[in-house]
Amino acid sequence: MKPASAATRRHLSTSPFKPPPPAPPVEIFDLGDQVTHDRYGLGKVIGVEEDVAVLVDFGTRQERITAPYAKLIKL
Repeated sequence: MKPASAATRRHLSTSPFKPPPPAPPVEIFDLGDQVTHDRYGLGKVIGVEEDVAVLVDFGTRQERITAPYAKLIKL
């Protein structure tokens, strides 16, 4: 038997199933951006790692938030 291929399958236009939705774009944060987080509250971006994580100062603590930044919103 052949092992399963790891490549993504193409979607056939005649298929009754919907293709998977495209991934949402990763939000870009800059130094000094004001942000809010569901758990930590208001904060300020003090460090940026390209498309990997951001370091945010929430006043009482500093947290490294990794992409895709689900609970982090730019104000």
